[in-house]
Amino acid sequence: MEKLIVTGGKPLQGTIRISGAKNSAVALIPAALMADSTVILDNMPVLRDVQTYKHILENLGAHVEFSQDHMVIDPSSLQSIEMMDENVKQLRASYYLMGALLGKFGEAVIGLPGGCDFEPRPIDQHIKGFEALGAEVRNEHGSIYIKAKQLIGTKIYLDVVSVGATINIMLAASRAKGITLIENAAKEPEIIDVATLLNSMGAKIKGAGTGTIRIEGVDELKGCRHSIIPDRIQAGTYMIAAAATRGDVIVDNIIPKHMEALTAKLVEMGVEIHELDEAIRVVGKPSYNSIDVKALVYPGFATDLQSPMTTLLTQADGVSVLSDYVYNNRFKHIPELIRMGAKIKLEDRSAVIEKSKLQSAKVTAMDLRAGAALMIAGLTVESGETEITGVEFIDRGYDNIVENLKNLGADVWRES
Repeated sequence: MEKLIVTGGKPLQGTIRISGAKNSAVALIPAALMADSTVILDNMPVLRDVQTYKHILENLGAHVEFSQDHMVIDPSSLQSIEMMDENVKQLRASYYLMGALLGKFGEAVIGLPGGCDFEPRPIDQHIKGFEALGAEVRNEHGSIYIKAKQLIGTKIYLDVVSVGATINIMLAASRAKGITLIENAAKEPEIIDVATLLNSMGAKIKGAGTGTIRIEGVDELKGCRHSIIPDRIQAGTYMIAAAATRGDVIVDNIIPKHMEALTAKLVEMGVEIHELDEAIRVVGKPSYNSIDVKALVYPGFATDLQSPMTTLLTQADGVSVLSDYVYNNRFKHIPELIRMGAKIKLEDRSAVIEKSKLQSAKVTAMDLRAGAALMIAGLTVESGETEITGVEFIDRGYDNIVENLKNLGADVWRES
């Protein structure tokens, strides 16, 4: 088991280039399986989840090459087989294989996926969409069995705005007969990214990024080349880290519009922000204003940045309130931050945060973004070593994290 050691007290300085979006990659990989020839995905992040997906695809019969920052997927030998191994169970995003294989083969059998366990995330809206398209779905012994003689386009209203359900239904509907309308669809940039790939493959999708997506089913999809959008959550994490350490960092290779909710809150705190064409410069200040933050669905403040933001708010004068209206219980980082001296009280869906002088401690990352929060906390500590276990979670969403932080001047390393 590995642990991350962080010695703080050093402002981050320099430029960090952001890799492709994890939340796009884990949906684009199964989408590529729907093609009848090779798909090349550029700007692919080197993450544990991506490596896990590579093994899953190879078990399905696909030929996959992954080197540097691009993945080549040849699905011509793909088979529709039952998927119930450990790789599927440990990867939350493996549920996208349901929509992809249902669209391609008219059937899919997959074990219930895992991932970060900060809250149960039901797939009822996914199933509702598949059934509306004409599929029969049943849950037996912890696995989902989906089958359809013919998928038929229809109107589907999502009771809850769900990125996963929106993408999964979009995948299946791309090969359905007729027109499908997804109403109350999620609007995240990652959904636009998936729709862009599918359209390049020959799909007919309009409205991605709005509340209503229109999909006209097609008979076949072909291979293509696609570049993944930059990871806005990774970018946001480095922006927050720069502010928390009173540093001066250029976060490069990003889409600044995707960062607007975070940028607005950093400016409100008193952080100096300079927006460039494909980059944002973050300049930290000696003191910050307390603010209130509400994590909401896109284009609101991203729930995935709620945990790192909690750490930054411990550096703000006065009392801040951070609420999460996406997930009820995404606060597993808070007991660990309290171990480091943070003054935080939980009240229902909110954390009440007072200015705190953080200290080094031995802490555990309980999920991916909690790990990011603890890394940033360690970087702000003036003396001593912060020891973080649960590094496997951090590796799910941040590629080359140690090297990237070192390049920015941080004192951080791994130990077994």
